[in-house]
Amino acid sequence: MVEMLPFWLVETLQLLAYAFIFVVGAGVLLVLAMYLADIGQTRDAIRRNYPVVGRFRDLFTSLGEFFRQYFFAMDREEMPFNRAERNWIYDTAKGHDNTVAFGSTKNIMLPGSVIFANCAFPTLDDDAARTKPLQIGPYAAHPYIAPSIFNISAMSYGALSTPAVRALSRGAKLAGCWLNTGEGGLSPHHLSGGADIVFQIGTAKYGVRDEDGNLSDDKLREMAALDQIRMFEVKLSQGAKPGKGGILPGAKVTDEIAAIRGIRAGEDSISPNRHPEIDNVGELLDFIDRVRRVTGKPTGFKSVIGAYGWLDTLCVEIHRRGIESAPDFITIDGGDGGTGAAPMPLMDNVGLTLRESLPMVADILHRHGLRDRVRVIASGKLVTPADVAWALCTGADFVNSARGFMFSLGCIQALKCNKNTCPTGITTHNQRLQKGLNPQDKAVKVANYCKNLVHEVEVIAHSCGVGEPRALRRYHVRVVQANGKSVPMDELYPVPAIG
Repeated sequence: MVEMLPFWLVETLQLLAYAFIFVVGAGVLLVLAMYLADIGQTRDAIRRNYPVVGRFRDLFTSLGEFFRQYFFAMDREEMPFNRAERNWIYDTAKGHDNTVAFGSTKNIMLPGSVIFANCAFPTLDDDAARTKPLQIGPYAAHPYIAPSIFNISAMSYGALSTPAVRALSRGAKLAGCWLNTGEGGLSPHHLSGGADIVFQIGTAKYGVRDEDGNLSDDKLREMAALDQIRMFEVKLSQGAKPGKGGILPGAKVTDEIAAIRGIRAGEDSISPNRHPEIDNVGELLDFIDRVRRVTGKPTGFKSVIGAYGWLDTLCVEIHRRGIESAPDFITIDGGDGGTGAAPMPLMDNVGLTLRESLPMVADILHRHGLRDRVRVIASGKLVTPADVAWALCTGADFVNSARGFMFSLGCIQALKCNKNTCPTGITTHNQRLQKGLNPQDKAVKVANYCKNLVHEVEVIAHSCGVGEPRALRRYHVRVVQANGKSVPMDELYPVPAIG
């Protein structure tokens, strides 16, 4: 029978048989090697008790995020951002129609849900309110007239890849919003798109430090000489890790990033947990005054709120020194995490959420008569028009978003930001993975997301009967309580009297 087959077919079958035997043999040897390795190790009890099979536990654990995201979780179930929120951002960034049919899938009866109180007789002359620019830093030599209520929050070059930063810079320019550098210093990629820049001064003072790691006036002047840099932000703490400095794993510290930051390549970049020069509110005001005088540009600070008595002390000290000594803005970050690598106990359990801290800070400033002097910037998981409108109702002048703009770049919430393996090229310096992120294409999506979100906020404001989004007040939004009924926010958080 075999003799009747063509010679080439016999040869092929023999090769396939040899290959099969080789693969099976190699597989048996591999399983045997794993078996011996597992029963001989003492680090993992599961693998020791169940050799080879126990290895599947780690595999299935790592794949759990994937299967939950794509197969098992409902549209409104996932954390930190659910599928409905992500898909809204994806569609908006692509410029697609983002209308929905057949009713909302959001459970608005959950305690804490917000419902905006629409006006019975909205104006006829337009279908949306119109955002007006707002000045920041009236006592700085070069105040900033900020055009957008929605801006790109702090994400360092290093934590983000080169094409991601370039896309954000160009997208911010197209949208007319600002781009915050994060604490990693200023890179050429931040400047490449021509966007307005907020330079963040972290506790390690990357980009504005001398050889000993201290704040350098010369470096500050060098940064301030760049017209694109419009403001300086002193970072006290951030939502991902309140009370701990920034963390950039050594795998991400390339030669270029090391040169920008003034550190050694390949080593973990860990910032101090606070500025050594700032140990009380007086020293904070001194530091802000120094940066503002040297640069001539508006200067404020960013902080997660936990303890809050120091804010009253700060306001009293401002009045003692004079209102011009006040920070030009305060960026309030939520304590429930962010884009940075962080210890889980800090990300999960330290710092107030923005839902609690934003009205608190706005009220403290109002009570001390500083609400019009100090601009309030809200930052922390605000990625949809309802989130932003809620923040404006509560007391914010501006909203910053990091993860919202990451989604506009194509982030799939793979939860690999602290690794060098981001599959979309956003938070990795692996050039093979970066190839999937085209800065020109993504810049358009960044701009679309920003402009369309602002427009939707303007639609909400118009529905509530106001002509400008910042005219939204707490009585325009109701908060659902445990009994299922909603209460006007101004009853939950009444605005205090001045004095």
